[in-house]
Amino acid sequence: MSPDPNPQSLATRMAQQFGVSTFRARAKAGIANASTQQAVDLIRKVKVAKRQTAIAALEDFDGLRQHAIARKDHALANLPGLLEQFERKFRAGGGHVHWAETPEQACAAVIDICRGENATAIVKSKSMITEEIHLNDALESHGFAPLETDLGEYIIQLRGEKPSHIIAPSLHVRKHEVAETFKQHHTGYDPARPLDTYESLLMESRQTLRDGFLRADVGITGANLLIAETGHAAIVTNEGNADLCMTLPRCHIIVTSIDKVIESRQDAATILRLLARSATGQAISAYTTFVSAPGDGAATDALPRNVHLVLLDGGRSEIYNSQFREVLRCIRCGACMNHCPVYHSIGGHAYGWVYPGPIGAVLSPLLHGLETLYDLPQATSFCGRCVDVCPMGIPLTALMREHREAAFRRGLVRGKKVTRFWGWLARHPRIFHALNRVGVGACSTPGVAWLARRVAWRLARPWRTTRTLNLPAEPTFMAQYRKQNHG
Repeated sequence: MSPDPNPQSLATRMAQQFGVSTFRARAKAGIANASTQQAVDLIRKVKVAKRQTAIAALEDFDGLRQHAIARKDHALANLPGLLEQFERKFRAGGGHVHWAETPEQACAAVIDICRGENATAIVKSKSMITEEIHLNDALESHGFAPLETDLGEYIIQLRGEKPSHIIAPSLHVRKHEVAETFKQHHTGYDPARPLDTYESLLMESRQTLRDGFLRADVGITGANLLIAETGHAAIVTNEGNADLCMTLPRCHIIVTSIDKVIESRQDAATILRLLARSATGQAISAYTTFVSAPGDGAATDALPRNVHLVLLDGGRSEIYNSQFREVLRCIRCGACMNHCPVYHSIGGHAYGWVYPGPIGAVLSPLLHGLETLYDLPQATSFCGRCVDVCPMGIPLTALMREHREAAFRRGLVRGKKVTRFWGWLARHPRIFHALNRVGVGACSTPGVAWLARRVAWRLARPWRTTRTLNLPAEPTFMAQYRKQNHG
């Protein structure tokens, strides 16, 4: 799939969802939003520490990570053949494979399957790919009413919101807000019931969702991995809702992308050992299920009769054939955003699409065009923490620099003239140092220093919201270096 041919379409959707279409406005809103700030503070205090504990308990985490990277690179190098091998194995078990080049084709395939099943009730497990292709919107536009069964996804579905984190989609919603949402939508319960504890909220959602599972004709899930050796899809959750989506309805639809394929069960085991530790700080997720088609004559009341796999390209082929191929190693653990100081400041909704944080800053412009999302790779401190914690070793900062250079060449970023002047100045060190001495000297003068501070304070208002602004040091580093060197 080529980048969005109409860049305004994504901007329009962003404006409808967030009230504004620009990254800067959404980032400013995130910084000012109390719920967002509480959510990112929770990430800093809990998720980062839990990952560190889980990694410390694993012998030779770095060795395991290097092995996983090598195996995933091997899979990408042999991607066409492994996809064909997986398709043969999956079809041999009685499954159906639907290839989709674009999100529209993927949605159309799912809708056709649901129509063929005469489905009246659909349940869904959390899936980033179905979020990416706006599957719920497509289903609803054709008269279906999909029910999200992951608790976080269910909450934001009721609220008409989008995920703010790929692992914890309702991270930004406070407990009392969840209670208000349930009382608004769960009209069959006593209006005076107390919903002031996590346990009461959980029990009410469990009772409500149970009816959806029992009535469902079609269950839709994503897939974390596709194993070419056996034709199995690996599906990882912590709530068990995906297992109910794939076993209780008579039809199971798996929607995933072509980059999820790997070669063997051993490769799957290696990656799964990294996934939960990086995502939630667990040794392994509560539910890790390997599913395939039931095979001829193997379908029973305990298994769906029809299993379909919708395999989306969605721009991956173009990424595969570009300098950004390494981003296809991503296993959607969320570690990069959990450790990103920019995400910690602005939250997930500021990124405006399905993938927030550093992975979104790289992947989103590739899928929707740099012209629309050129601001995302600008929103980085280049501290490198995302690279350090990525279990698949994706060089996120280097890829963001690729985007930034492309945006600069195409004149998309502001301050192009200033940047060119700075580049020229850096190539003429004598002029640079002369101007630097004048500037530092002026700032050392009390009156000028006061004026410089006031002017800089005003000009840097957007920048200083989450940073400390300092005046140039006196003496400069180079002056100190020359003095010490000559001494």
